[in-house]
Amino acid sequence: MTGAIELGLDTFGDVTVAPDGTTLSHAEVLRNVVAEGELADRVGLDFFGVGEHHREDFAVSAPEVVLAAIAARTERIHLGSAVTVLSSDDPVRVFQRFSTLDALSNGRAEVILGRGSFIESFPLFGYDLAQYQQLFDEKLDLFAELLKQEPVTWNGTLRPSLDGQRVYPEVAGDLTTWIGVGGSPESVVRAAKYGLPLVLAIIGGSARRFAPLADLYRRALAQFGTPLQPIAIHSPGFIAETDEQALEELWPHYEGMHNRIGRERGWGPTSREQFEHEAGPDGALYAGSPETVAAKIVDSIVQIGASRFDLKYSSGTLPHEASMRTIELYGTVVAPLVRERLAALAEADPVSSAG
Repeated sequence: MTGAIELGLDTFGDVTVAPDGTTLSHAEVLRNVVAEGELADRVGLDFFGVGEHHREDFAVSAPEVVLAAIAARTERIHLGSAVTVLSSDDPVRVFQRFSTLDALSNGRAEVILGRGSFIESFPLFGYDLAQYQQLFDEKLDLFAELLKQEPVTWNGTLRPSLDGQRVYPEVAGDLTTWIGVGGSPESVVRAAKYGLPLVLAIIGGSARRFAPLADLYRRALAQFGTPLQPIAIHSPGFIAETDEQALEELWPHYEGMHNRIGRERGWGPTSREQFEHEAGPDGALYAGSPETVAAKIVDSIVQIGASRFDLKYSSGTLPHEASMRTIELYGTVVAPLVRERLAALAEADPVSSAG
């Protein structure tokens, strides 16, 4: 853990239900995501991430457009993707869209690059899933060249080469670019190879299981001769006034989402017991009262040595109103608790807290 901790939010723009149980349209969900981003800024959070999907149960397929709308209505919060599926996109266009967002937001844009957990974008844009790994490797290599903001000469096999070409608009400073990984050591080393910050998507089990990956990343940075880079955690959660209320409100939406995706992937149905285990000390679900969630976030940050924690606050059909309450409690109660406790830990043990 190095420097001041950042606390952010992520959403995938899940299609939600209204208070009367009716399903909202994609257009209504998109407008609600903008309102959620505005609230995140008002309550003092550091980052708001919007994910990319191309399927019926998620409304956001063009996160940069949504982020630009949020940028026009906010002042300080950083805005980024969570995640951009680089494998099925064009690196030049991704850079251009985020450099445009950076200009419109006065330097607040970030991009998180990854392979994504769904594959709908591959047939949609005409990519061969057999080239899944090669597509990401090659396109990340090109994106790393684009970040230098110099004339690009680059040769690939799956995308036309570039010969001394510049890409516009340029970024006034640097475009903050993270690599999102789900637990693969190879992905962690790849992020270190390019000297890019790392986001660990911890969506199951304890953060302690990911501590070796964080250590591997830091060792790889040292071996590549690259300065220490930030590590962020992305995990799901939900906050209410009490633990009992949070679990009762979240459960039906969590169950529906997991079982819907599970049917596609061959998983068995989830159970209330599994749900409560994930919400406990050894799980990846940060659901409960502000006190419970803050304590769990602090523990995870310390275990990983992270610089940022992003709470994925949307969960299936969970209503917008419940998400807004989570954002309010996260910014006004949880965030101060986390920062206060981390500051106390740093004062008690400054050597360990320096990372």
